[in-house]
Formats: sequence, structure tokens, C-alpha cells
Amino acid sequence: MAALYEGYTLCGVGPAQNSSISGILGIELGRDIDHVLVTDSSRSVTVYKVSDQKPTGSWTVKQGQIITCAAVFNTQSQEYVVVTDNKVVRVWKEDDVYMERAFKATVSAAVLRVLSAADSEPVVLFCCGAVRFLDSLLASPQQPIEDVLAEEEMIRWSTVLKADHQLVVLFSTEQRGEHWLYAHRFNPNTLVKHRLETEPCLSAPISFSARCRGSNIHLLYLYLNGSLYESVLPLRSSATGAEGVQALPRSLLLNLPLGEEELISGAAVVLDEAHVAVVGSPHPSAGHCKDYLCIWNTHFQTLQASKEMAGRIYSQLWCYSGKLYVPHGKMLSVIPFECQKSSLAATMGKLKQSQSESKSCSLLSSWTAQPHGDITQTPGIKSRMSTRNTSIKSALTVDQLIEHIKTGAGEDVQAEVGEFIRLTPQTDLQLATGRMALELVSRSQTDANFYPQCAFLQLLETRYLCYSVCPELLSLAMVKKDFHLCQIAFQIFPDIPEAVTCACLKAILSTPDSEIETVNLDTESVIFMKVLTQNQSGLEEEGGQQNGFCPPALESDVSDTPCSKLQRDPLALDMSCPVGLHKGALLNEVLQTAYSDKPLLPHLKDLTVPEVIVFLQYLLFIYLKYSHDAHKQIPALRTPSFSQIIDWICILLDAHFTVLAVAPEAKRLVSDLHKFVRSQVKLYAELGKIEGSLQVLKKSKQSEDFGMYSIEVIELF
Repeated sequence: MAALYEGYTLCGVGPAQNSSISGILGIELGRDIDHVLVTDSSRSVTVYKVSDQKPTGSWTVKQGQIITCAAVFNTQSQEYVVVTDNKVVRVWKEDDVYMERAFKATVSAAVLRVLSAADSEPVVLFCCGAVRFLDSLLASPQQPIEDVLAEEEMIRWSTVLKADHQLVVLFSTEQRGEHWLYAHRFNPNTLVKHRLETEPCLSAPISFSARCRGSNIHLLYLYLNGSLYESVLPLRSSATGAEGVQALPRSLLLNLPLGEEELISGAAVVLDEAHVAVVGSPHPSAGHCKDYLCIWNTHFQTLQASKEMAGRIYSQLWCYSGKLYVPHGKMLSVIPFECQKSSLAATMGKLKQSQSESKSCSLLSSWTAQPHGDITQTPGIKSRMSTRNTSIKSALTVDQLIEHIKTGAGEDVQAEVGEFIRLTPQTDLQLATGRMALELVSRSQTDANFYPQCAFLQLLETRYLCYSVCPELLSLAMVKKDFHLCQIAFQIFPDIPEAVTCACLKAILSTPDSEIETVNLDTESVIFMKVLTQNQSGLEEEGGQQNGFCPPALESDVSDTPCSKLQRDPLALDMSCPVGLHKGALLNEVLQTAYSDKPLLPHLKDLTVPEVIVFLQYLLFIYLKYSHDAHKQIPALRTPSFSQIIDWICILLDAHFTVLAVAPEAKRLVSDLHKFVRSQVKLYAELGKIEGSLQVLKKSKQSEDFGMYSIEVIELF
């Protein structure tokens, strides 16, 4: 499976009017994975720190000069390299203020690109097809450069790859409708020319991408008709240029569902052996009026994730360190992504439990016993996936079903949607699910008497929905107070924006417990809360000790007071839960939702003071339970982690620090938080004192073999 997360704008772009070029010459990695170089098509090179979304350095050439290729960072010399006016190579360091005062050298032929790979010397590719290492070129800038390409042969794309400590420069060319691929290898220095297979009806490829995999180089190229082809050439080749032009076979990897249309512009980039990102193609269920960024699984021909891109799309897409860089409209967006290992089970959303998970006994038979938060099986909603008959097709087409959704009665629509899901093949269902959800949501928003909850749950059950496909679904569920649907969506959607997460959190906190307790929720999540809120009598008999530790009394700073004589601690394990069981189960789903701190922080400020206090009280309650390992006694697969609880406490305090400091009703809560954290610090300080002894004990255990059993007496002091 794959997921696209909430993106953000790195910088603006300045495309020329009526131009298909974004105004960006290129994006390259900087000194580390959190820095990138953005070269615009006019006169400047800017270094951005991606996590902060801020520039850390910028250099501009003089008026009348132009930058003609993307700047790169030389990882060996820690210097930046760029070419201006086709022949002037400029080299400067981070602390240089003006590029004009830095080192520059004029070469004898026009430079197309400077290519850089990690921990390798940059390579200079000339427009004529010749290749030189940067250092050897700068040592003798006026050295003669040979012509490799034929007359009228133009380079359309180029890259450099590194595998097994070997550099390979690839570049594709075009000459009178013929397309070629050159592979320049070093040590030994060889150049091999390949002919790309073409068809008379196909134009030139609009995008290339290459990646090393094993002992081969996999080349992907995209055509305007949506066809994505792959060619494979060995990383180490015994062929030489003297052997003539070699044919480069291709195979069809993916056909984008464009119908009779063609791509206006687009780009594709390889993410891993099973996933490819494509920008500029329409979403299968959204028609041809909008452009999307999509991740496709090429093994199973399935759409894994998508995100609508506003504004004009350009034939440019870069991928570095788990982030996609997409210029669109007048901005450059950074979109984090994640690709899991490709398997048919993962693609269908039916991963099996791991061995350790299968050993844990659940209190009730529930779909949430499956990993990755599969949906709870509720009365009236039966699994269609297990009873699907692929040999029988639905009597309705997706277009007919959409028309029925617009006018049909609620019960009839739900029955037709269920039948369509049960009888439609998986590949067709994936493309139709989004269209059905959008139409159901659209009618529900305009018709107050129409809300097919069962149909929505069945569509969620297919696992083909995500927030990007149907962004109004969660908003509709909040308006209808359908917390069951919200819970399932939180379990399944990997791309919920921070604003929507906060809106759902506010809706949960503002709804009375008595109202939420009547909602039918995931059984296992409610049982987890029920058991968690029960008093742990065994721990009470031990005086609240856990692993021999008893926190000091909140009203006393004396650390050596016997635990049995302490006054009642309001932060004891048996403290009552500040919210109802169902509200707690919903809050647990919010805690497990992916988010980024900076986008989340401003939206948290929309919470009122009473809502913040209740949420903090609940976080403190569950934090204390986790501190005593109470949660480990409850078999459940979807539970918030300790770190997630801590992170939410921290970001909530950051968002409302001033209000909590002056609000009288928050004084007791903030004091309790402070004193409990202080007790935890003391605990870790004590544990730190015996760290050395524990390490010695661990080493002695590893070095000695005691056979079947042993009785030992260990003196620590």
C-alpha cells in the first residue's frame, strides 16, 4: 500500500505567461536530506531547509547573465556548482555572499547539465554528448570536447546513477523522430547507444525516470496517451560503442485510465520496485477536468493514493527522501509519501496477522482483530469481500448506479450499492468506489432526508477510499453526528488533514457523553476503554507500586515517605476517567491519526478552554494507566502508543500555554501534570544510577552458559 500525506508549499514559482515551463530549472539535494537547491529559470539559486519551509541561502547572477542548468551540491568538496550562459562554470561555498566573486571558468563547449550523485564527483554533460568529471574539466577548461551526437540530434533527458560504486550517465536523444538512449560508464570508459522502440502513432516520451535495482537499470518513460513503458539494461555491460547500436526492448508497465483523452502535460517518477508516482493524470473517479498526483502499484495495476493538484500542471516531478516535489500553478509543493512492501494481500487491504498478533486472544470477534485498523463488523453490515463472486457481474454499470443514486430511495440505493460492491471485480470496483462516494455525499448534502450510512460503511469496507478521494465524507459525518463512520474513517484514511482532525476532535469533545454513549462503535475499542477504566485491585494492594517504584505524594516533596502512609494521590491508578467510554474510544482514534506539528498547532487553538481541560485530563488519565502498564493487560490491536500520548500532551500545552497559565479552572490540572512529570524524572534518575550494574549483568548473562537452570546470588553493591 502507499499513502500521500498532507503537503505544504515550499516556495512560489514564476512561470512565463502561456508557458508550459514552471520557471524551475531543477531541484537537487543539498548538503543533507533536509536541504534542497531550487534553481529558477532566470537568475537565482536558493537553498531551502525543507522541514522549516524557509530559505537558508540565495545567490543571484548579474543582470544580463542567465543560469542555463540546475545547480548541484558537490558532496566531496562541500561546494555548489552551476553553469551560466552555457559555458561559464561557477563554484562557490555556503559562506560566499556573492556568486560573482566566486571561482568561475569558461569551457570550450556548451554545457547541458551538471550531474551529481551522493559521495561522488559531479559529472558535466555537454550538449554534444561528451562527458567529463568536474575536477578534470576545471583543471583544463579549454580542453577540446569531442562531438558524440550526430547532426540535429538533441538531448531530451539525462541523469546519473550510482550502484556498486560505479557511475552511469544516461541520456536520451531525438533525431528526426527517432529516439535513442546512451549509457556512459566509467572504469572502463565506455559509451553504448541503444535504440528505443517507437510506434508511428506515438509521439516522443514526455517524461523519463530511472533507478538501479539489483544488477540492472530500470528505465521508465511516459507517453501522452498514458502508456508507461519500462526498459531494462544491465548495470555492467561488456558492450562497447564499436559494436553498433543495440536494440532496447520495452514492456508495457501501466496504462493510465485516460479513455479517449491524452495528457496535456505530466511526469512520472519511480518510487520503488512496485510503485510509481504520476502527476498530471486525472483521477479515475473524478473525470477529466482535474489533475491529480497519483501513486500506482505497477505489480497489480491499482491506484494506491491520490491528491488533487490545483492550478496548471507542468511536466516536472522530483523525488527525494520520501518527499515528492511538484510545481503546479504558481507554487512548488512538497508532499510526503510512504510506500509499503508490495503484496497482493496489502493491495487488497487484507494483510494477515503476524505470529505475535495471532497469539493474542481478543475478547470479542471483531474485524479490528486484523492489523491496520480494518472495519468493525456491525449488525446489518456483512462482509462483501469474502462472498464476492468474480464470475458474476453486477446488473448495473457504474454510470447507471450513479443515476440511481441521484434519484432513488435511500433503502433502494443502499441495496444497489451493496450488490454492486459484491458482484463487481476488484479492478473495476477500485475505480468506481470514489465516484459512488462522491455522488452519495453530494446528494446527502442537498437532501436532508437522505443519508445512507450503510452504503458509506460498505464503501469504507472496500478500503479503496481515502480522504483525498472523497474529502467531504468526514465533514458530512460530523454534521450528521455519525461518530461510528468517523471512527472507521480514522482507522482507514491515512491522509486526513490536520484541520479536519481538529474539527473532528472539537465535535467529539463538544458532544455530551450521554449522546455519544448511544452510538454504535467498534466493540473492541469500547471494551479496551472499559477494562482500562476498571480499578486494578492488585496494584492497589501493593500501594500503587509498579516495578518497585512509588511516586511521591503530590502535596509533599519528601521522597522517602513510605508509600503505605501517603495521603490519597489524585493521580493514582484508580483515578476515574474524565470522559465516557465511547468518547474515550473516539479520542483514542484521534490520538493515532498521523499529523505534522506545524499545520496542527494553529487549528488546536480553535478548542475552547473547557474542551482543552477535558482533553488534557483524559490524556493524563491514559498516561497514568500506561505508566503502570495497565494497557498491556488488555488484548487489543488498535491502541494509542505511549509516545503518541506524550506528543499530544506537549502540542496541546504549546497551543494553549497562555490560556492554561491564567485560567483558574486549569490551575489544578497543570499542577498535577507538573508534579507527575517531576516524579517521573526522579524515577528515571534512580534508574540511571543502576544502569551500569544492569549492563554488567547483561554481559555476564550473555557470556556464561548455565545449562538447564541455575540459582545465582548477585551482589550489586
